[in-house]
Amino acid sequence: MADTDKALQELDDLFAAARREPPAVPDHLNAAILADAARTQAGFPAAAPARAARQPLWRQLVEAIGGWPAIGGLAAASAAGLWIGMAPPSFVPDPVALAGYEDSSTALPDDTYDMAMMLSGDLQ
Repeated sequence: MADTDKALQELDDLFAAARREPPAVPDHLNAAILADAARTQAGFPAAAPARAARQPLWRQLVEAIGGWPAIGGLAAASAAGLWIGMAPPSFVPDPVALAGYEDSSTALPDDTYDMAMMLSGDLQ
């Protein structure tokens, strides 16, 4: 255990000495690196100028949303939401019933309202 601690301490001392004295890059190496970089950059085409024309508002909106694939997904989700809202499956509760709205046609069952009974009372 003591040998390991001593080896780690020596390694820490070497790293501390390296941090105190950073290695100097020779001038000829630095010049060769900069010359190579200049040759490499000369091979690349110049940057294209920025577009001055503004895009229409609808195109900016499409790009902000995420492009045409995102618009397609939004259209599909909207169509599915409209379909589920207009004709909900049997396991989805009716939002009108949850809101507490009661239709007058469903307030009285069909068997309690008999037109023949009403007419018979009027004829007597």
